[in-house]
Amino acid sequence: MNDCYSCLIVDDESLGRDLIETHLQRFPKFSIAAKCSSAIEASQVLSEQSVDLMFLDIEMPVLKGTEFYSSLSRNRPSVIFTTAHRDYALDGFELDAVDYLLKPITFTRFFKSIERFLAQQDVVASGREKLEGHLFVRCDRKDVRVSFSDILFVKGLKDYIEIVTPIRKYLVKSTLSSFLDRLPVSFIQIHRSYIVNSDHITAFTKHDVEVGEEEIPIGKAFQGDLKRIL
Repeated sequence: MNDCYSCLIVDDESLGRDLIETHLQRFPKFSIAAKCSSAIEASQVLSEQSVDLMFLDIEMPVLKGTEFYSSLSRNRPSVIFTTAHRDYALDGFELDAVDYLLKPITFTRFFKSIERFLAQQDVVASGREKLEGHLFVRCDRKDVRVSFSDILFVKGLKDYIEIVTPIRKYLVKSTLSSFLDRLPVSFIQIHRSYIVNSDHITAFTKHDVEVGEEEIPIGKAFQGDLKRIL
């Protein structure tokens, strides 16, 4: 997951650009790559550097924001459209925009757009991890790579989780439910405090499963889920 997201602000009005910049400055994970007054300027920026998120005004002279965005084929960032006209909302969402902000843009509404963008990034990152067969977890002040196939089970410990592999254990600040979202379908929650890798289950009863040398209890609420996997 990115430590910082690079943003491009495109609006033919300086007040519009400045307002978005002011709002963005409240989010430490976001930086401004450039501010542009036209689609032509924005095109030049995108040809020179990668941008994660673009705030793009729709009503601009020469080339509308929606027309400009639909023309992009390479280095196409996520987009949040901005406009003073409600009529363009459908055009924006047909282009898979993150959001559509109606001017004047309040910080409360802007905050919701940023939250929506971050949620989408979490989904993308989770999907990428699952395809690559591993994930990185923050442990001992380092980002540590852990292969899914190595994980035996995960134990919930209040605000932390313990990831158990045959070689070592990783103590990570996370909730069990949010960590489960990052895992492939071979992982299943069998207890309010345990997630197990079904590929490593060697035996099971109505009350527990055997993973390696550990016997892990099965919660009554999760018995049906386990039967569907095994």
